[in-house]
Formats: sequence, C-alpha cells, structure tokens
Amino acid sequence: MILNCKSLPLAVLLALGANQACAVDTNPVAVNRALALIHSHSGEARASAGDRYVSRGVFVDADGTEHVRLDRTYNGLPVIGGDLVVHSRNGKYESTSLTQDAVLNLSTTPVVKSDAAIVAAGAEFGAGFTGMPESTLSVYARGKGTPKLVWRVRMQNAQADMTYIVDARTGGIVERWSNLETSAVAGQGKTLYSGTVPLVTNSVVGGYELRDPSRGRMRTIDGSNSRTSGQIYKDSDNVWGNDTASDPATVAADAEYGVGMTWDFYKTVLGRNGIGNDGIGAYSRVHYGKGYSNAFWSDACFCMTYGDGDGVTVGPMVALDITGHEMSHGVTARTAGLIYSGESGGLNEANSDIFGTMVEFYANNSHDTPDYMIGEQIYAGNVPGSANQKALRYMWKPSLDGRSPDFYSADIGSLDVHYSSGVANHFFYLLAEGTTPKTFSGVLHSSPTYNGASLAGIGRDKAERIWYRALTVYFTSSTDYAAARVATIQAAKDLYGSSSAEAGAVADTWAAVNVN
Repeated sequence: MILNCKSLPLAVLLALGANQACAVDTNPVAVNRALALIHSHSGEARASAGDRYVSRGVFVDADGTEHVRLDRTYNGLPVIGGDLVVHSRNGKYESTSLTQDAVLNLSTTPVVKSDAAIVAAGAEFGAGFTGMPESTLSVYARGKGTPKLVWRVRMQNAQADMTYIVDARTGGIVERWSNLETSAVAGQGKTLYSGTVPLVTNSVVGGYELRDPSRGRMRTIDGSNSRTSGQIYKDSDNVWGNDTASDPATVAADAEYGVGMTWDFYKTVLGRNGIGNDGIGAYSRVHYGKGYSNAFWSDACFCMTYGDGDGVTVGPMVALDITGHEMSHGVTARTAGLIYSGESGGLNEANSDIFGTMVEFYANNSHDTPDYMIGEQIYAGNVPGSANQKALRYMWKPSLDGRSPDFYSADIGSLDVHYSSGVANHFFYLLAEGTTPKTFSGVLHSSPTYNGASLAGIGRDKAERIWYRALTVYFTSSTDYAAARVATIQAAKDLYGSSSAEAGAVADTWAAVNVN
C-alpha cells in the first residue's frame, strides 16, 4: 500500500504495516518494487520482522534503473542509521546502500524514562534551553556496534540546537550533534563581495520586496542584529544596498545573489529544482545577532542564517561560497541526510564546501574569482589576487588551516566535522584538478598525495556530477569514508562506464588521500 506523505501525520506514518510505504514522489510502483526486493533480499537489507519502511524519494536513471530511498522503523520506532537505498533495474535487484550493520532484535521497552533522558541531555546542554525539549524513543543502529534502544532528545536556545542520543537502558549519552550546520567561520569580510549584480525581486503595493518569484519565492529577511526571525526587506526603488556595509540592504543583496546563483547551479548543472527538488525556495536571514561570526543552515526553519562578523577580523558572512555552502546543507538534508557527527558529519561539511566552490566557479564573478579557498572574501586583511590570502579552509591542502588533515586516518571521526571534512575536500580537488600546480585567484594550489602518486584530474564538470550522484543515490545518513569511496566509484561507473577512466581515477584519487 502506498500513501501520500503530505496527508498523514508522522505518528501514522511510523505505524504503517508490513510492506507499506509513503511515496513522496508520484512513483508508487517503484516503491512497491523496492519493498518486494527488500523482502526477497532481506539479508542484504538487514531486514527484520519488525521493520517497516517509509519512502523518502525515488530517483530513476535514463536507462530505467531505480533508486528508492527509504527510512526504516522497528516495532514502530524510528531507526537512526537505518535508512537505505534499494537499487534495481527492470525489476531485478542490483544492490542496497545502507550503513546499518546488523539485523535488529532488541526490546523496545526503556529502562530510563523520557524525563530522565532529558535531564541527562540537559546536564550537558546547560540550563539555558528554551521551550519544551523533545524526546523520541528510537533505535540507534549507526556504526558497527550493537544496536541500542535510545531516546533522541532535542534541546534549543537562541544560539544552539542540539540532538542528544541517550541510552534508554543506562542513561549515558551515546552521541550528540548540532542541528545548525555551520560554516564554523572565525571572521568575515566587511565589504560588498560580488559587485553590482542583477536581482529578481517581487513587486508589491508601494514598492518592492526582496523575494524571487522565479526561484521558488526565496526571500531575504532582516534580523536587525537580533536573534528573532525579522521582516522581509522592502524598498521603493528596487535598488538594494550601496556597495558598503553602512547600508543593511547591501548584505541582504549579497545573500539573495548567493542563493540565487546556488539555485541556478543546481538546476542548470545538476538538474535539481531547489533544495528539495520541489521548486520551493528557502529563506535567508541576515544581520543575525551582534558580532556573530558564523553562518548556518537550519532544517527546522528551512533557512540560511548569516551573522555580521566581528567587524575587525571578518565582516558579514555572506560571501558567495558561504551562501552556496549553507544552501547545500539543505540539499544534503533532503537527500542522504548525513548525520552531523563523526565521519558522516565530515562528509556533510565537505559536500557543502565542494558545492559552495562549484557555485563560485559557476558564477565566475569578476569580484570573487573562483578558487578552492572557502570564505576568503570575508577576511578584512585579504588583498584579492595576493598569494597569502587567509581562508576558512583550503581544499587543495587542508592542513594549511592548521587543524584539518590532508589524509585519512582511523581516528578522523573524532575531529570536529569542519576539520574531518578535509580529506573529502582534498579528494575532490585532486579528482577535479590533479596534482599539477595551478594558480587560482593569485594563490598557487599545489596538492600533495599520500602515496606520492601523480594525478591528471578529470575536470570539475565530471567530478561534481560524480559526487552529486553519489550523494543523492548512494550515500546514507551514516556513510563513512570507506563507504563514500565505494559510492563514488559506483557513481562514476554509472555515469561513464564500468571500465571507464573516470571510475579508475576516482579509485586512484581515494588512494591518494589514504582511503582504500
């Protein structure tokens, strides 16, 4: 039985019976096929008698190959890390992408009650939470350990939005992650970053508002240096800003331009119609807080938020690659759903760096010439075109930031996700550009390899298509570096052939960053 997601509350969806699913795309036949294939290949899907499935999307290749993404519940409880993608062609099973390592067989009766789990989470979060904390009894099947019954606790205030996974038997915290997927920037530039650019706005009574009807009605609102939602920008002459930070609308124009370029990149290059591939635009919130040197994506509000920086080291956080970065977090949330912790969190961050950079190349703006530095525009002391520009991250040699590793090691999952992302960033640079030194934006990009290999690179166009296909078709919520290697090799084979030079290049490039 296939049901319409939008017509049912979550509680109903989680209670659906065996072989039932919710079709989020109008392709119930493909979902039914996937459910039948799970039944006939239960071992590969790690399926148990208590499992039920909710469809999150169907992707169909030109040759008819179907990729059905499903969330899993166990005895009515959501399974963290239990999501999977079933791949088939002409009704014949090909493979399953998943991270859950064991068939579920556990009691769903908690020893630790919800209130106690909230107290445990609150002891770490601190007393300053707002609203009523959310707690959801769940199954934790992320990673290679034994699945656990847990409470998923969410706690929020104006500065933080955290998820804590609390063991429902011991009360210990198993894992935690932020729901605000940030650029983790220390500072930003305070001038206009992209020059004079065209904007599409909306005509209203008395003037105009900064809302783009051609791109899902995405809009930009003024936070007024508060932490509240604010109001949409309006004016009377349809000219936004004055090329300096003295006019609050200048930063708003940067944000609106950046997300517009990101929208166009995904649609023109990758065929994706907005973050959710549904034509709906997210909103941007600028001038968030006072002296706030960060930017973040929040799935809860379906929005990007940008601070103004400290005004000394960095300025407003609305450089083109940062806006592309934040909007790409939304794409990740709507596809693979990479959990913002451990190796999957590093891949989540890297995905945003990768596509934020590709947006920069796509825009090819003369005021922000394309390169593989992240956020260099925001640094007040940078001289465009100089050889020693500061940046948040450096994709060709991540260790230049002093914290990110160039190569994979077994303990990389213990790093902050903004640093563990370095290996994937490095992989992508080498895959696209190779090892021959190149100069971008006046900065020499000379990239090392773990094994001393010389790589030619396959070009940005092929590299970005391979990475996007891996993200949308093969990555799951807990994909780690080893699984990312498998996924990108398969994506290259899908796009360019099983014995293609591109597939070989992907494998060689992972080896060059010590992922084997």
